[in-house]
Amino acid sequence: MKGCIALLLFAGATLLAGQACAEIYTWTDAQGRVHFGDKPADNDRAQAVNVRINTFESVSYESLGKGVPEPAARGGKVVMYATQWCGVCKKARRYFNDNNIPFTEYDIDNDPKARKRFEELEGKGVPVIVVGKRRMNGFSAEGFERIYR
Repeated sequence: MKGCIALLLFAGATLLAGQACAEIYTWTDAQGRVHFGDKPADNDRAQAVNVRINTFESVSYESLGKGVPEPAARGGKVVMYATQWCGVCKKARRYFNDNNIPFTEYDIDNDPKARKRFEELEGKGVPVIVVGKRRMNGFSAEGFERIYR
């Protein structure tokens, strides 16, 4: 019985792994409409789409020299460049609120000035957290404490 359960679990994991690596295809139909799907169309015009996800897989830190954005330069204040849809940004927000850490958040999707400062920081993903002249790309509680205290 245990062998059957192990075999079923292995088969299920194998199927899920195949789904996680599934490709995305695009094609244009006869009416000129563009379609996307996980299986190519029956015609030869379907092309695989290269999907790049812009997120931080690990946290990194930098010391900022000149060019520290004005809101962050004032007295070690915590500034976060974020978006509303970012799960890691939500985690950082929750951590700041739960630990009574005052912070200023700038939404780079909805605030052109914030987007410009984010680009000046050469931000590649969100969140970017700045404390004084120290910068954190991504978020972890331990990492934040390293630059905050």
